[in-house]
Amino acid sequence: MSPTAHHLLRPGGAVLGAAGSPAAVQPQRQPRPARASPPPRARGPKRFPSPGPRRAQVLEQLQQDGISSISKAFRGSSPMGGALGLRQLPICAPACRPSSGHSPWVAVSPSPNQWSSRSRWCCLRKNEARRSCRPVGRAAPGPTRATARPATSTRRSACPPLTPTPALRIVWRLLSATSRISRMASVLSRGRVRCPWHGACFNISTGDLEDFPGLDSLHKFQVKIEKEKVYVRASKQALQLQRRTKVMAKCISPSAGYSSSTNVLIVGAGAAGLVCAETLRQEGFSDRIVLCTLDRHLPYDRPKLSKSLDTQPEQLALRPKEFFRAYGIEVLTEAQVVTVDVRNKKVVFKDGFKLEYSKLLLAPGSSPRTLSCKGKEMENVFTIRTPEDANRVVRLARGRNVVIVGAGFLGMEVAAYLTEKAHSVSVVELEETPFRRFLGERVGRALMKMFENNRVKFYMQTEVSELRGQEGKLKEVVLKSSKVVRADVCVVGIGAVAATGFLRQSGIGLDSRGFIPVNKMMQTNVPGVFAAGDAVTFPLAWRNNRKVNIPHWQMAHAQGRVAAQNMLAQEAEMNTVPYLWTAMFGKSLRYAGYGEGFDDVIIQGDLEELKFVAFYTKGDEVIAVASMNYDPIVSKVAEVLASGRAIRKREVELFVLHSKTGDMSWLTGKGS
Repeated sequence: MSPTAHHLLRPGGAVLGAAGSPAAVQPQRQPRPARASPPPRARGPKRFPSPGPRRAQVLEQLQQDGISSISKAFRGSSPMGGALGLRQLPICAPACRPSSGHSPWVAVSPSPNQWSSRSRWCCLRKNEARRSCRPVGRAAPGPTRATARPATSTRRSACPPLTPTPALRIVWRLLSATSRISRMASVLSRGRVRCPWHGACFNISTGDLEDFPGLDSLHKFQVKIEKEKVYVRASKQALQLQRRTKVMAKCISPSAGYSSSTNVLIVGAGAAGLVCAETLRQEGFSDRIVLCTLDRHLPYDRPKLSKSLDTQPEQLALRPKEFFRAYGIEVLTEAQVVTVDVRNKKVVFKDGFKLEYSKLLLAPGSSPRTLSCKGKEMENVFTIRTPEDANRVVRLARGRNVVIVGAGFLGMEVAAYLTEKAHSVSVVELEETPFRRFLGERVGRALMKMFENNRVKFYMQTEVSELRGQEGKLKEVVLKSSKVVRADVCVVGIGAVAATGFLRQSGIGLDSRGFIPVNKMMQTNVPGVFAAGDAVTFPLAWRNNRKVNIPHWQMAHAQGRVAAQNMLAQEAEMNTVPYLWTAMFGKSLRYAGYGEGFDDVIIQGDLEELKFVAFYTKGDEVIAVASMNYDPIVSKVAEVLASGRAIRKREVELFVLHSKTGDMSWLTGKGS
């Protein structure tokens, strides 16, 4: 193997540490001159509502479910681009020094008025917490006070911000079970919490990641409730960390990194390939694992390319280089597989290097479709697949005229990103509205109006007939409608094809479109060969095992894990509900389900204000849901579908007819 063709990360090196960032040091405050204080107002302490029968019932039910510890969810996204993003809630932590040798119990005294007014919570840690949690400019509470007073909205708090936790969310649900708090956006169901923004699910007892997207799990804290206070036991180090990587085995194979054979070979280092490798290590697999990829980079977050075109490769990395060294996962970059010999269990690379395997995962992904018109080879005509593609587009588009061919997710995300950078942005699309086949005409038209309000010009129901240039550089795009559009840069986003050409003579089954058919266990027609990601069709359990291809980021994660589990003979099956999201002009669109073939769309909310939820039905059943500014209804519907229960069209019609905006209580009895 040529060392210039394949960059091999051999096992060895330091294990990733678990230490968080150092605690922030509070600056010393200058004493203020004494001044007369106004007479104290007569204000009684805020009382917590007396426990009612509903609270006792919920407490008893959770005790029966065996919930003794609750996970911590940090706000923000992990390196994969959003393992869990929970809404920022008004919570503080005590700015105290770490205790010596043990974790402190932290008492939290909530109040419903604090939630409704978006003021802060304060955590209590005996006298030290009383001193550190007081707002700036306010006298320290006396020794007889039981709790710290919440900071008012007009004063800064001296407490460093602490991100929200499912523990506190669950606690608040316990203590205020009779009221519905719309700000508690995460979805609790069947012993797990689902992120309202990205759909990731975490076990509330262990913090383990149960459904994707995401790579890491959450920390868990011991929680106990005494009267009207909640005690959370947590170390300062755990509070500082944003994620918890599961315990993984290390490679103990003496030939790793030097042999021409491997126990597991993974072709493709996207989400499916990386999750497969990590799952094997998490399950105790300690033999050799080799990942090979056409890219020059380690596994990275590809969906971010069209949302943030100037992001650098190192910012997109899913794992650092040290991670692969620590856990003995070898990565061959710029390595193209040209032949797979399933009889001899061997693959051949473009440079002639051969590698034998025991188990094989095929996750080659897809390749962008290109234009077939005259002038397609012109300079400044791009498809976006790599960070270099995206970076070059945004560099050349500054102050220039950009034409985007295709009004799907990639094309519209690129258009949204370039509006503030390019001189003009135009979109060419064959359909009547963007997203028509995916979201329907009404939703597509509302999104189209949002783009038009941001200076995006649309040329609908037409195609590109010719690209014209001068000295090899693009200057004009000629449409079949005879219109000519000025263009210095053209981005093509008209779909993709499965990158499976190297398998045509391998004996591994391919369908008429080039996809790899697999069963529920992600197995191909060849024993020991699995497939996952954008290049497969698989039976979708909750759609009566219909064979589908779903090129979603979340689905690739789930398929990679199922493939790894079945390599270890665990007989796992694919049963994830598809979930995706996108962001354009600061507004997020969420979608769950599989809506292909829908025959009706029921919309609740205001499309003009872009605050709506759309239910996609086929016959009498809801098969998908999309929303904007209506969280967490998409996650609630995803939980209902994941539980195996159906949502009927008549139920949705009654919801739209009678309910108030935002009321989702009708879903409560269906698994959410």
